[in-house]
Amino acid sequence: MPKEAGSLKRWLGLVVLGLPTVLLSLDMSVLYLALPRLSTDLGAGQTEQLWVTDVYGLVVAGLLITMGNLGDRIGRRRLLLIGAVIFGIASVIAAFAPTIEVLIAARALLGIAGATVAPSTLALISNLFTDERQRAIAIGAWMCCFMGGNAVGPLVGGLLLEHFWWGSVFLIAVPVMIILLVAGPFLLPEFRAPKAGRIDLPSVALSLAAILPFVFGVKEFARGAPLWLSLLPVIVGVTSAVIFVRRQRRLTDPLLQLRLFAEPTFRTVIVIMVVSASLMGGTFLLLSLYLQTVAQLTPIQAGIWLLPQMVVMIISSLAAPVLLRWVRRGLLIFVGIAVTMIGFAILALTSATGGPLIPVIGFTVACGGIGGATALATDLVVGSAPPDQAGAASAISETGNELGIGLGIALLGSVGTLVYRASLGAAAGPEVNAGISKALAVAATLPSGQGEVLAATARQAFTHGLVAVAVLGTVVLAAVAVASWLRLARTGGDPTPSVPDAEMRPEQQVTLR
Repeated sequence: MPKEAGSLKRWLGLVVLGLPTVLLSLDMSVLYLALPRLSTDLGAGQTEQLWVTDVYGLVVAGLLITMGNLGDRIGRRRLLLIGAVIFGIASVIAAFAPTIEVLIAARALLGIAGATVAPSTLALISNLFTDERQRAIAIGAWMCCFMGGNAVGPLVGGLLLEHFWWGSVFLIAVPVMIILLVAGPFLLPEFRAPKAGRIDLPSVALSLAAILPFVFGVKEFARGAPLWLSLLPVIVGVTSAVIFVRRQRRLTDPLLQLRLFAEPTFRTVIVIMVVSASLMGGTFLLLSLYLQTVAQLTPIQAGIWLLPQMVVMIISSLAAPVLLRWVRRGLLIFVGIAVTMIGFAILALTSATGGPLIPVIGFTVACGGIGGATALATDLVVGSAPPDQAGAASAISETGNELGIGLGIALLGSVGTLVYRASLGAAAGPEVNAGISKALAVAATLPSGQGEVLAATARQAFTHGLVAVAVLGTVVLAAVAVASWLRLARTGGDPTPSVPDAEMRPEQQVTLR
């Protein structure tokens, strides 16, 4: 095959991999606006609503490590195509679900299929692009798809719900998966680890027992559930994680390659990714609420105001790998984190009466910094792993992001709630203390003068919570910036180059067929 044709095929393959990546992240947020309407149609209570929104993310987080390793063993392209079929079928079931129970089951099935996408697409990129610079650019583009899908989810959902029924938010997956199934066999390489052992089923069970209860407990804590209901699953998760790690050390074919963590740079980058995902995930939730409750924007208007951060994130994710030609990776990651810290400092200037401009500018600056830093960090994680462990490394990266987002929503949401309640004072009733949405609902039932005072007080209290989170984020990011400077910027932070195809054993070589 001519070199130019092979290069074109690689970039077309990247486009194919980008489509399900957008869909995976979009499916995490597109449901938010449809929830009230589907709850009315299906008669869902509050508990059922929570399961509809949460079961997808819980299953994805729980199965990422397993699916990353399964792809290394049975073939990354094969696993991705199998997941595409399941995702398409589950989307149709969800769109036409006659009961809330069927919808919850369909969302769980979507989570199983979704867990095949992130590690498979990311690992296949490492197979398509063996050149370090090209791989960095490709992973930057992949990161744009992942972050962009999550950002435009509410906007896409709002547009669909203006013209169609709630099930339409699920059907957008069908044409995307059809394209993947048709083009994937021609444009994507197949890769499986040579001499791959069998997957250890007890390790799979332990990984699920470690991640699912932990994430569930964190989410329950964020919702203000009783302490025992939040703490018990967290303890179960941590205990299972300890047993899981000990078992991996004894196995000849472990589900998780612990030796990947032996490299200090790998460990540092994973920690940076978890902390960054926590801050961005929790702050994004609070900012979305601020725009709709304090700034009093409609969901579609809020989505439009958040579009600049998506554009800036895409630009930085694509620009950072290009800058590797002249600037060391570690220094670029440090600069990205420093810019993110500046964005949080600007966000801390938010006021209840100043409108959305300042917080949107602050968050947009933060997204510009973290977009490039995360793209480079993800490339470092994938590039530092041997070719036969790229799926496992990709799964570790994505699991870190999922756990980070869950922790951020829980911890930063709790900080915002505590400051909100403290700002209101003891005189506020339990419904007002429950959250700004309920406070505004109570205000709407009061006489105009009293209602306006209560609404203004609640908006001011919520803004105090957002500002407190922004200040906390600024401090944490300053510490992360110092760590990135000491560990990455001064040492370069470049991954160990992947083994070129020509130097690999015959059974390891990848062909674009």
